[in-house]
Amino acid sequence: MLLSKRLVSLRPSFGLLTRKALDMKGGNGEDEAAQPSEREVFGISGPVHLTSVDWRLPDHRRSVAASLVQGVYILERDRQQKRQDSKALAPIWWDFFHFHPVQILVDKVDSSTYGAVFQYNHQPPKYCYPTQTHHQPPTYVIAFRGTVMKPDSRARDIKLDIQFVLNGLARCSRYQTALQVVQNLAFCSGPSSIWLVGHSLGAGIALQTGKTMARMGCFIETYLFNPPFAAPPLEKIKDQGLKDGIRIAGSFLTAGVTLAINGVKAGMNIAAQRPDALNHDPFLGLYSWVPYLFVNPSDPISSEYVGYFEHREKMVAMGAGAIGRIAAQNSILSSLSGAVGRDGEAPHLIPSAFVVTNLSVSEGFKQAHGIHQWWKPHPYWQLKQYQFR
Repeated sequence: MLLSKRLVSLRPSFGLLTRKALDMKGGNGEDEAAQPSEREVFGISGPVHLTSVDWRLPDHRRSVAASLVQGVYILERDRQQKRQDSKALAPIWWDFFHFHPVQILVDKVDSSTYGAVFQYNHQPPKYCYPTQTHHQPPTYVIAFRGTVMKPDSRARDIKLDIQFVLNGLARCSRYQTALQVVQNLAFCSGPSSIWLVGHSLGAGIALQTGKTMARMGCFIETYLFNPPFAAPPLEKIKDQGLKDGIRIAGSFLTAGVTLAINGVKAGMNIAAQRPDALNHDPFLGLYSWVPYLFVNPSDPISSEYVGYFEHREKMVAMGAGAIGRIAAQNSILSSLSGAVGRDGEAPHLIPSAFVVTNLSVSEGFKQAHGIHQWWKPHPYWQLKQYQFR
Protein backbone atom coordinates (compact mmCIF):
# COMPACT_ATOMS: atom_id res chain seq x y z
CA MET A 1 0.00 0.00 0.00
CA LEU A 2 2.83 2.36 0.87
CA LEU A 3 4.43 1.79 -2.53
CA SER A 4 1.13 2.36 -4.28
CA LYS A 5 0.62 5.69 -2.50
CA ARG A 6 4.16 6.74 -3.31
CA LEU A 7 3.70 5.87 -6.98
CA VAL A 8 0.48 7.85 -7.19
CA SER A 9 2.16 10.84 -5.59
CA LEU A 10 4.99 10.69 -8.11
CA ARG A 11 2.89 10.49 -11.25
CA PRO A 12 1.69 14.14 -11.28
CA SER A 13 5.25 15.46 -11.05
CA PHE A 14 6.37 13.09 -13.81
CA GLY A 15 3.48 14.26 -15.96
CA LEU A 16 4.40 17.90 -15.39
CA LEU A 17 8.02 17.13 -16.21
CA THR A 18 7.06 15.45 -19.47
CA ARG A 19 4.72 18.29 -20.46
CA LYS A 20 7.44 20.80 -19.63
CA ALA A 21 9.91 18.96 -21.83
CA LEU A 22 7.42 18.94 -24.70
CA ASP A 23 6.79 22.67 -24.24
CA MET A 24 10.51 23.38 -24.37
CA LYS A 25 10.80 21.45 -27.63
CA GLY A 26 8.36 23.96 -29.06
CA GLY A 27 11.16 26.50 -29.39
CA ASN A 28 12.01 28.40 -26.24
CA GLY A 29 15.71 28.58 -27.12
CA GLU A 30 16.98 26.02 -24.61
CA ASP A 31 19.00 22.92 -25.53
CA GLU A 32 16.51 20.27 -26.57
CA ALA A 33 19.03 17.46 -25.93
CA ALA A 34 19.25 18.43 -22.26
CA GLN A 35 15.65 17.43 -21.58
CA PRO A 36 14.96 13.98 -20.12
CA SER A 37 13.49 11.38 -22.41
CA GLU A 38 10.41 9.42 -21.40
CA ARG A 39 12.61 6.34 -20.94
CA GLU A 40 14.43 8.08 -18.10
CA VAL A 41 11.21 8.79 -16.19
CA PHE A 42 10.19 5.93 -13.91
CA GLY A 43 6.52 6.90 -13.77
CA ILE A 44 6.26 6.67 -17.57
CA SER A 45 8.61 3.85 -18.56
CA GLY A 46 9.51 2.01 -15.35
CA PRO A 47 8.09 -1.22 -13.84
CA VAL A 48 5.23 0.57 -12.11
CA HIS A 49 3.24 -2.69 -12.07
CA LEU A 50 5.53 -4.13 -9.37
CA THR A 51 3.93 -2.45 -6.36
CA SER A 52 4.77 -5.58 -4.38
CA VAL A 53 7.77 -7.82 -5.09
CA ASP A 54 7.58 -11.57 -4.54
CA TRP A 55 11.23 -12.60 -4.43
CA ARG A 56 10.27 -16.21 -5.12
CA LEU A 57 9.20 -15.30 -8.66
CA PRO A 58 11.93 -15.19 -11.35
CA ASP A 59 9.99 -12.54 -13.30
CA HIS A 60 10.00 -10.22 -10.29
CA ARG A 61 13.72 -10.74 -9.66
CA ARG A 62 14.42 -10.06 -13.34
CA SER A 63 12.40 -6.83 -13.28
CA VAL A 64 14.13 -5.53 -10.15
CA ALA A 65 17.58 -6.37 -11.53
CA ALA A 66 16.83 -4.56 -14.80
CA SER A 67 15.48 -1.54 -12.93
CA LEU A 68 18.67 -1.22 -10.88
CA VAL A 69 20.75 -1.32 -14.07
CA GLN A 70 18.57 1.43 -15.50
CA GLY A 71 19.22 3.39 -12.33
CA VAL A 72 22.95 3.28 -13.09
CA TYR A 73 22.34 4.45 -16.66
CA ILE A 74 20.37 7.42 -15.37
CA LEU A 75 22.96 8.15 -12.68
CA GLU A 76 25.39 8.81 -15.51
CA ARG A 77 22.82 10.86 -17.44
CA ASP A 78 22.08 12.89 -14.29
CA ARG A 79 25.81 13.56 -13.97
CA GLN A 80 26.18 14.64 -17.59
CA GLN A 81 23.09 16.85 -17.47
CA LYS A 82 24.00 18.20 -14.01
CA ARG A 83 20.66 17.09 -12.54
CA GLN A 84 20.99 17.08 -8.77
CA ASP A 85 18.81 16.78 -5.67
CA SER A 86 15.12 17.07 -6.59
CA LYS A 87 15.94 17.26 -10.31
CA ALA A 88 17.77 13.92 -10.34
CA LEU A 89 15.81 11.15 -12.08
CA ALA A 90 17.84 8.14 -10.99
CA PRO A 91 16.86 7.60 -7.30
CA ILE A 92 13.29 6.38 -7.90
CA TRP A 93 14.65 3.47 -9.96
CA TRP A 94 16.07 1.92 -6.78
CA ASP A 95 14.01 3.62 -4.05
CA PHE A 96 10.87 2.03 -5.45
CA PHE A 97 12.23 -1.41 -4.52
CA HIS A 98 13.74 -0.38 -1.15
CA PHE A 99 17.35 -0.22 -2.28
CA HIS A 100 19.84 2.59 -1.76
CA PRO A 101 23.34 3.10 -3.20
CA VAL A 102 26.22 2.60 -0.77
CA GLN A 103 29.00 2.99 -3.34
CA ILE A 104 29.16 4.63 -6.76
CA LEU A 105 31.71 3.17 -9.20
CA VAL A 106 33.49 5.85 -11.23
CA ASP A 107 35.72 5.23 -14.23
CA LYS A 108 39.32 6.28 -13.63
CA VAL A 109 39.78 7.48 -17.21
CA ASP A 110 36.73 9.60 -18.07
CA SER A 111 35.16 9.99 -14.58
CA SER A 112 31.86 8.55 -15.78
CA THR A 113 29.58 6.55 -13.50
CA TYR A 114 29.57 2.95 -14.75
CA GLY A 115 28.25 1.04 -11.76
CA ALA A 116 26.85 1.13 -8.25
CA VAL A 117 26.54 -1.05 -5.18
CA PHE A 118 22.97 -1.12 -3.87
CA GLN A 119 21.92 -2.33 -0.43
CA TYR A 120 18.46 -3.64 0.38
CA ASN A 121 17.02 -1.71 3.31
CA HIS A 122 13.61 -3.29 3.85
CA GLN A 123 12.30 -5.99 6.15
CA PRO A 124 12.42 -9.36 4.29
CA PRO A 125 8.98 -10.81 3.47
CA LYS A 126 7.46 -13.31 5.91
CA TYR A 127 7.78 -16.16 3.42
CA CYS A 128 11.60 -15.87 3.45
CA TYR A 129 13.50 -18.36 5.56
CA PRO A 130 17.24 -18.55 6.31
CA THR A 131 17.55 -21.91 4.51
CA GLN A 132 15.92 -20.62 1.33
CA THR A 133 18.49 -18.08 0.16
CA HIS A 134 17.17 -18.11 -3.42
CA HIS A 135 13.80 -16.87 -2.13
CA GLN A 136 15.25 -13.94 -0.21
CA PRO A 137 16.03 -10.46 -1.52
CA PRO A 138 19.75 -9.85 -1.98
CA THR A 139 21.56 -7.84 0.65
CA TYR A 140 23.73 -6.23 -2.02
CA VAL A 141 23.37 -5.78 -5.77
CA ILE A 142 26.34 -4.67 -7.87
CA ALA A 143 24.96 -3.20 -11.10
CA PHE A 144 26.78 -2.09 -14.26
CA ARG A 145 25.48 -0.03 -17.15
CA GLY A 146 26.33 -0.54 -20.80
CA THR A 147 27.49 1.90 -23.46
CA VAL A 148 26.18 5.47 -23.22
CA MET A 149 26.48 7.17 -26.60
CA LYS A 150 26.86 10.68 -25.22
CA PRO A 151 29.92 12.94 -25.60
CA ASP A 152 31.18 12.56 -22.01
CA SER A 153 31.24 8.75 -22.07
CA ARG A 154 31.08 7.58 -25.69
CA ALA A 155 34.81 7.30 -26.49
CA ARG A 156 35.71 5.32 -23.38
CA ASP A 157 32.70 3.00 -23.66
CA ILE A 158 33.31 2.19 -27.32
CA LYS A 159 36.97 1.48 -26.60
CA LEU A 160 35.94 -1.03 -23.93
CA ASP A 161 33.36 -2.59 -26.28
CA ILE A 162 36.17 -3.29 -28.75
CA GLN A 163 38.52 -4.44 -25.99
CA PHE A 164 35.97 -6.99 -24.77
CA VAL A 165 35.70 -8.54 -28.24
CA LEU A 166 39.45 -8.65 -28.86
CA ASN A 167 40.84 -9.88 -25.53
CA GLY A 168 38.38 -9.38 -22.69
CA LEU A 169 38.37 -6.85 -19.87
CA ALA A 170 40.86 -8.44 -17.46
CA ARG A 171 43.19 -5.43 -17.72
CA CYS A 172 40.38 -2.87 -17.60
CA SER A 173 40.16 -0.71 -14.47
CA ARG A 174 36.36 -1.07 -14.41
CA TYR A 175 36.63 -4.85 -14.12
CA GLN A 176 39.48 -4.68 -11.60
CA THR A 177 37.52 -2.31 -9.37
CA ALA A 178 34.37 -4.41 -9.71
CA LEU A 179 36.24 -7.57 -8.74
CA GLN A 180 37.71 -5.93 -5.66
CA VAL A 181 34.29 -4.65 -4.57
CA VAL A 182 32.66 -8.06 -5.06
CA GLN A 183 35.45 -9.85 -3.22
CA ASN A 184 35.08 -7.51 -0.24
CA LEU A 185 31.31 -7.94 -0.13
CA ALA A 186 31.55 -11.72 -0.48
CA PHE A 187 34.02 -11.84 2.41
CA CYS A 188 31.89 -9.62 4.68
CA SER A 189 28.38 -10.72 3.72
CA GLY A 190 28.77 -14.06 1.95
CA PRO A 191 28.34 -14.80 -1.78
CA SER A 192 24.75 -16.01 -1.36
CA SER A 193 23.63 -12.50 -0.36
CA ILE A 194 25.01 -10.80 -3.48
CA TRP A 195 23.70 -10.26 -7.00
CA LEU A 196 25.77 -9.27 -10.03
CA VAL A 197 23.73 -7.53 -12.74
CA GLY A 198 24.67 -5.75 -15.93
CA HIS A 199 23.51 -4.78 -19.40
CA SER A 200 25.49 -4.91 -22.66
CA LEU A 201 29.05 -3.77 -21.84
CA GLY A 202 28.05 -3.87 -18.18
CA ALA A 203 26.98 -7.49 -18.65
CA GLY A 204 30.47 -8.17 -19.98
CA ILE A 205 31.97 -6.71 -16.79
CA ALA A 206 29.56 -8.69 -14.61
CA LEU A 207 30.27 -11.87 -16.61
CA GLN A 208 34.03 -11.58 -16.25
CA THR A 209 33.70 -10.76 -12.54
CA GLY A 210 31.33 -13.67 -11.95
CA LYS A 211 33.67 -16.07 -13.76
CA THR A 212 36.62 -15.02 -11.62
CA MET A 213 34.63 -15.39 -8.41
CA ALA A 214 33.32 -18.81 -9.50
CA ARG A 215 36.87 -20.06 -9.96
CA MET A 216 37.46 -19.08 -6.34
CA GLY A 217 34.49 -21.19 -5.27
CA CYS A 218 32.12 -18.21 -4.83
CA PHE A 219 29.01 -18.73 -6.96
CA ILE A 220 27.15 -15.43 -7.20
CA GLU A 221 23.63 -15.08 -8.57
CA THR A 222 24.15 -13.19 -11.82
CA TYR A 223 21.78 -11.49 -14.27
CA LEU A 224 23.25 -10.61 -17.67
CA PHE A 225 21.00 -8.54 -19.94
CA ASN A 226 21.92 -8.54 -23.66
CA PRO A 227 25.48 -9.73 -22.92
CA PRO A 228 27.92 -9.24 -25.82
CA PHE A 229 28.89 -12.37 -27.76
CA ALA A 230 32.26 -11.83 -29.42
CA ALA A 231 31.48 -13.51 -32.75
CA PRO A 232 29.40 -12.82 -35.88
CA PRO A 233 25.64 -13.04 -35.18
CA LEU A 234 24.88 -16.20 -37.17
CA GLU A 235 21.52 -16.39 -35.41
CA LYS A 236 20.36 -13.64 -37.78
CA ILE A 237 20.61 -16.04 -40.75
CA LYS A 238 17.11 -17.23 -41.68
CA ASP A 239 18.12 -20.42 -43.53
CA GLN A 240 18.47 -23.01 -40.74
CA GLY A 241 20.43 -25.47 -42.90
CA LEU A 242 22.95 -22.83 -43.91
CA LYS A 243 23.23 -21.64 -40.34
CA ASP A 244 23.87 -25.15 -39.00
CA GLY A 245 26.40 -25.82 -41.75
CA ILE A 246 28.40 -22.70 -40.92
CA ARG A 247 28.40 -23.56 -37.22
CA ILE A 248 29.48 -27.17 -37.79
CA ALA A 249 32.32 -26.06 -40.06
CA GLY A 250 33.28 -23.42 -37.52
CA SER A 251 33.38 -25.99 -34.71
CA PHE A 252 35.72 -28.29 -36.66
CA LEU A 253 37.93 -25.35 -37.62
CA THR A 254 38.08 -24.01 -34.05
CA ALA A 255 38.80 -27.46 -32.63
CA GLY A 256 41.51 -28.02 -35.24
CA VAL A 257 43.26 -24.74 -34.46
CA THR A 258 43.00 -25.39 -30.71
CA LEU A 259 44.44 -28.90 -30.99
CA ALA A 260 47.26 -27.68 -33.23
CA ILE A 261 48.25 -25.01 -30.72
CA ASN A 262 47.65 -26.76 -27.38
CA GLY A 263 48.48 -30.30 -28.40
CA VAL A 264 46.22 -33.19 -29.30
CA LYS A 265 46.60 -35.02 -25.97
CA ALA A 266 45.59 -32.04 -23.82
CA GLY A 267 42.71 -31.19 -26.11
CA MET A 268 41.29 -34.70 -26.18
CA ASN A 269 41.58 -35.00 -22.38
CA ILE A 270 39.27 -32.00 -22.14
CA ALA A 271 36.99 -33.36 -24.85
CA ALA A 272 36.71 -36.66 -22.98
CA GLN A 273 36.12 -34.76 -19.69
CA ARG A 274 38.85 -36.69 -17.88
CA PRO A 275 39.27 -35.89 -14.16
CA ASP A 276 42.67 -34.22 -14.53
CA ALA A 277 41.27 -31.87 -17.19
CA LEU A 278 38.16 -31.12 -15.14
CA ASN A 279 40.28 -30.19 -12.13
CA HIS A 280 42.63 -27.81 -13.95
CA ASP A 281 40.77 -26.43 -16.96
CA PRO A 282 39.54 -22.86 -16.24
CA PHE A 283 36.46 -23.28 -18.45
CA LEU A 284 35.29 -26.52 -16.87
CA GLY A 285 35.95 -25.00 -13.46
CA LEU A 286 32.89 -22.80 -14.08
CA TYR A 287 30.56 -25.78 -14.50
CA SER A 288 28.63 -25.22 -11.25
CA TRP A 289 28.08 -21.49 -11.82
CA VAL A 290 24.83 -20.95 -13.75
CA PRO A 291 24.16 -17.26 -14.54
CA TYR A 292 20.95 -15.95 -16.10
CA LEU A 293 21.39 -14.68 -19.66
CA PHE A 294 18.63 -12.51 -21.16
CA VAL A 295 18.82 -12.34 -24.94
CA ASN A 296 16.69 -11.15 -27.83
CA PRO A 297 16.86 -13.01 -31.19
CA SER A 298 16.69 -9.65 -33.00
CA ASP A 299 19.68 -8.27 -31.09
CA PRO A 300 22.91 -8.79 -33.08
CA ILE A 301 25.03 -8.26 -29.97
CA SER A 302 23.57 -10.99 -27.74
CA SER A 303 21.51 -13.29 -29.98
CA GLU A 304 24.38 -15.65 -30.81
CA TYR A 305 24.23 -17.02 -27.25
CA VAL A 306 21.08 -18.87 -28.33
CA GLY A 307 22.89 -20.49 -31.24
CA TYR A 308 25.99 -21.18 -29.14
CA PHE A 309 24.14 -23.27 -26.56
CA GLU A 310 21.79 -24.95 -29.03
CA HIS A 311 24.68 -25.90 -31.32
CA ARG A 312 26.50 -27.61 -28.47
CA GLU A 313 23.53 -29.94 -28.04
CA LYS A 314 23.32 -30.57 -31.79
CA MET A 315 27.00 -31.56 -31.91
CA VAL A 316 26.38 -34.15 -29.20
CA ALA A 317 23.29 -35.46 -31.01
CA MET A 318 25.19 -35.92 -34.28
CA GLY A 319 27.99 -37.85 -32.57
CA ALA A 320 30.55 -35.04 -32.66
CA GLY A 321 30.38 -34.19 -28.98
CA ALA A 322 34.16 -34.33 -28.50
CA ILE A 323 34.73 -31.74 -31.23
CA GLY A 324 31.83 -29.68 -29.90
CA ARG A 325 33.26 -29.64 -26.39
CA ILE A 326 36.61 -28.30 -27.60
CA ALA A 327 34.98 -25.66 -29.81
CA ALA A 328 32.52 -24.63 -27.08
CA GLN A 329 35.27 -23.35 -24.81
CA ASN A 330 37.56 -21.77 -27.39
CA SER A 331 37.47 -19.31 -30.24
CA ILE A 332 40.04 -19.06 -33.00
CA LEU A 333 41.00 -15.58 -31.76
CA SER A 334 41.46 -16.76 -28.16
CA SER A 335 43.53 -19.76 -29.26
CA LEU A 336 45.80 -17.59 -31.38
CA SER A 337 46.13 -15.07 -28.53
CA GLY A 338 47.17 -17.84 -26.18
CA ALA A 339 49.75 -19.04 -28.68
CA VAL A 340 51.56 -15.67 -28.60
CA GLY A 341 51.55 -15.42 -24.83
CA ARG A 342 48.42 -13.33 -24.29
CA ASP A 343 45.33 -14.26 -22.31
CA GLY A 344 43.92 -17.17 -24.29
CA GLU A 345 40.47 -17.27 -22.71
CA ALA A 346 37.42 -16.35 -24.76
CA PRO A 347 35.69 -13.80 -22.48
CA HIS A 348 32.13 -14.58 -23.59
CA LEU A 349 32.11 -18.38 -23.38
CA ILE A 350 30.67 -20.22 -20.36
CA PRO A 351 29.75 -23.87 -19.75
CA SER A 352 26.35 -23.41 -18.09
CA ALA A 353 23.51 -20.89 -18.11
CA PHE A 354 19.82 -20.23 -17.75
CA VAL A 355 19.00 -18.58 -21.09
CA VAL A 356 15.86 -16.42 -21.16
CA THR A 357 14.81 -15.45 -24.68
CA ASN A 358 12.42 -12.61 -25.46
CA LEU A 359 10.27 -13.97 -28.29
CA SER A 360 8.17 -10.84 -28.77
CA VAL A 361 8.62 -8.82 -31.95
CA SER A 362 11.18 -6.03 -31.58
CA GLU A 363 11.13 -2.98 -33.81
CA GLY A 364 14.72 -2.08 -34.53
CA PHE A 365 18.04 -2.42 -32.73
CA LYS A 366 17.28 -0.06 -29.85
CA GLN A 367 14.25 -2.05 -28.78
CA ALA A 368 15.92 -5.43 -29.24
CA HIS A 369 19.05 -4.41 -27.33
CA GLY A 370 17.45 -2.07 -24.79
CA ILE A 371 17.26 -2.75 -21.05
CA HIS A 372 13.61 -1.63 -20.98
CA GLN A 373 12.25 -4.88 -22.42
CA TRP A 374 13.37 -6.88 -19.39
CA TRP A 375 11.05 -5.44 -16.76
CA LYS A 376 7.90 -5.58 -18.87
CA PRO A 377 5.26 -8.18 -17.93
CA HIS A 378 4.35 -10.28 -20.97
CA PRO A 379 4.13 -14.02 -21.75
CA TYR A 380 6.79 -14.13 -24.46
CA TRP A 381 9.69 -15.39 -22.35
CA GLN A 382 11.32 -18.74 -23.08
CA LEU A 383 13.59 -20.22 -20.40
CA LYS A 384 16.00 -23.09 -20.93
CA GLN A 385 18.86 -24.37 -18.80
CA TYR A 386 22.07 -25.52 -20.48
CA GLN A 387 24.79 -27.62 -18.84
CA PHE A 388 28.11 -28.49 -20.42
CA ARG A 389 28.30 -32.20 -21.24
